[in-house]
Amino acid sequence: MVTAGTGGIGLETALGLAVAGFAVTVIGRDAERGAKAVERINATGPVHPARFLSADLASLDQVRALARRIAADHAASGEPLTVLVNNVGAMFAERQSRGGVEASFVVNHLSPYLLTELLLPTLTAGAPSRIVNVTSGAVVVAKRVFDAVEPPGGYYGFHWYGRAKLANLAYTLDLAARLDGTGVSVFAADPGGAATDMTNGTMTDPKIVSPALRLLWPLVRRTFERSTSGPASGAARPSVMAATDDTLTGRTGIVIGAQAHPVAPHRAATNPRVAEAVRRLSERHAPLALT
Repeated sequence: MVTAGTGGIGLETALGLAVAGFAVTVIGRDAERGAKAVERINATGPVHPARFLSADLASLDQVRALARRIAADHAASGEPLTVLVNNVGAMFAERQSRGGVEASFVVNHLSPYLLTELLLPTLTAGAPSRIVNVTSGAVVVAKRVFDAVEPPGGYYGFHWYGRAKLANLAYTLDLAARLDGTGVSVFAADPGGAATDMTNGTMTDPKIVSPALRLLWPLVRRTFERSTSGPASGAARPSVMAATDDTLTGRTGIVIGAQAHPVAPHRAATNPRVAEAVRRLSERHAPLALT
């Protein structure tokens, strides 16, 4: 299953998994894009036909409904869920909220966190299985305080995106340790740069970075353009590797870098205090059981 799998890196990841022999389900908001994605995947002659499920992953209620459907489908069919790729991601030039919570944190962390936690029984039943959370180099510009969803100070989309991705990376490594020995392996995949809707849209606005970085924007922008000019198919390679590579069998808690080989995780994501703070924040804003 690939979230945000109807275009860009997500679709290329789904194509790679289909080529590897998986029965692929792509998740997205738009039924028309979903139908086109399924058509493109099935045109490659996969062993198993692809399918599309509709869900707005910016809505935690829809994430819960999606998890219930996936779990029920696999229980009814007896087919295991062996790979979950949390590819969903979004950056916002202006502050937005989803359900009263800052949108970047919802989409980039709380949504994949909640979906993963709700599907853990299904993934465990299908073990050996893998969870792949897509991370970002933007974690290096993130504030590392997680007492609240939003840190103090002005809103800058790139930094808030990086902070949410840092939260998710810390969660990924913490989850890997928690699931060690269960048969469920957990990986992070860094796609590096690619020409996508986000890089060609939101990231062209200099207001998404702090004023200090904005002064260097012309240089940063030129560097950025060089690093994001590659195709989405190349950026999908780390996710496909994390999901399929035989050399990773039995291993867990590994970050697959943009060159599709293991790299050291960002240091802040390995800090137990950061992981604990992220855990508390996640449980508070995306409870697994609703009362």
